[in-house]
Parts: sequence; C-alpha cells; structure tokens
Amino acid sequence: MSVFDDVFADLTAEGDQLRAAVAGLDDGADGGWATPTPAEGWTIATTIAHLLWTDEVAVLAANAHSPEGKEAWDEVVLQAIADPTGFVDAGAHELAALAPADLLVRWDAGRAALAVALREVPEGQKMPWFGPPMSPTSMATARFMETWAHALDVYDALAAAGSTGGSTGGRPAVTDRIKQVAHLGVRTRNFSFAQHELEAPTEEFLVALTAPSGELWVWGPEDAAQSVRGSAYDFCQLVTQRIHRDDTDLVAVGADAEKWLTIAQAFAGPAGGGRVSRLADARTSTSEEGA
Repeated sequence: MSVFDDVFADLTAEGDQLRAAVAGLDDGADGGWATPTPAEGWTIATTIAHLLWTDEVAVLAANAHSPEGKEAWDEVVLQAIADPTGFVDAGAHELAALAPADLLVRWDAGRAALAVALREVPEGQKMPWFGPPMSPTSMATARFMETWAHALDVYDALAAAGSTGGSTGGRPAVTDRIKQVAHLGVRTRNFSFAQHELEAPTEEFLVALTAPSGELWVWGPEDAAQSVRGSAYDFCQLVTQRIHRDDTDLVAVGADAEKWLTIAQAFAGPAGGGRVSRLADARTSTSEEGA
C-alpha cells in the first residue's frame, strides 16, 4: 500500500467508528443528536455536519484541476472571502438542520466521494485550500486529524449525557492510528508560533512520544538541545486543543519547547481558546464547596 492508502485507511476506520457511535441516537430536542459537546455552541449534530461540510468542500478542492471543478471551488472561495470568520460554522449549522438519517446518508456519500476525488488528483499536483495548497496525502492526514479530534467531542458529550448511542460508552480504545495526528502536530510547530505572531525557533526539537502500542515515535535529532517527551495520546489531544497543557504528561526541555506546548495547534484557522485545566476546575469546585 502507498502512504496515501495507509492514511486513508486510518481515516476510513476513524470515520466508521464515529458513525457507529452516533447511528443509534434519537433526534429529540433534549438529547441524542442535540446533545451539547465540549465545543461551545456545537451539538453532536453540528459536529457531524461540520465533518460532512469539510469533506464535501475537500472534494471540490480535489476536483479543481478541471475547468468545471475550478468554477465550483471558486464559488467556495468567494463565500470564504465574504464571511472569513463565519462561513465554516454557517455551513455546519445549516447542514445540522437536516434529519439525522439524511445527515448520515449525506456524510456517507461525502466520505465515499472524497476517497475517489483524492485519488483522481493528477500525480504531482496539489489541491487548493484555505491555506497553502495540499497534496492528497496531506489532505487525508488533515481530514483524519479533524475527524479524530471532533470524535473526541462526541464521545465526551455522550459520556457526560449518560448516553452511548451505538458505542460502548466513553472514548474508544486509543490506537496507533493517532500517529497521523502526532506527525501533523510536529510538522505544524512553526505554524503554531506564526498564529500567535511569534518568531518560530530556527532549531529542530527532539519529539519522542510513546504510542498506544508502546512503540516509541521520534522526530528530530537525538542530540537536540530542546525536546518534548511523553505520551502520543496527550500530545495529540494537545495539538488539537482537546486538553490543557497542565493536564498532560508531556515534559518539555527548553523555553521554546515549553512555549510551543502552550500554543500548539495542528489545525488551520485562528487559534482557539482551548480547554480549561481539570486542575483549575478541581480547585474552583473545592473553593466553592468551602465557601
């Protein structure tokens, strides 16, 4: 199998797992698809709709190598220019209004179309996107990262609501598929600094992460002056802003390495607010109980 096939196989498995978790949810106003997720203002329906919207837009980008495809992609770009900070959320909320069964059918179709469209991008050619152009493999990696991160929101929402949908409850077992997120997180180090208008370090860091399987994943030179070590799971949660820095087991050596862990993001767009530290929540709860 090619690198692309490996990445897309991981993306397919992750999407299938999430779909199974939501397939049995009801469409009532007080639960099921309407369950709020940890992402402020987003329900489970909004989350799946966002993944659908992005898959469909990625298909348009992949097809932009043809004259007809370029015209369709240009329409999306015009929408982005007209509402640069809101057009993505608007697409998610619009699609979230679909009946759950229709949303799943359309998501299935979008995922299948993406598999075809990425494979049909001419060899050596990159796809346009809202940031730098991307290769099909890079797009598949980005889709994996986003699917995995939003899936965590859904699993956490179901667990908090005491509902499991079609899943076994809580987050599924972590697999080595998350290496796709870890690799993207390492590659986007300088992007994270740029997002905060900070000068990126010029030296390479050593990043040594322990995979769910126990394997050690390493990026960068072994003799690097600055390093990050710890579990790959915590690193992946951190670069997708699904965990606070203080709640990870990551150990940084060097001021720049530590700074990176406070601003890391593997996704495009503005830096988000991140998650509140569980330690801070515990201190607040203790203080309120003692008041």
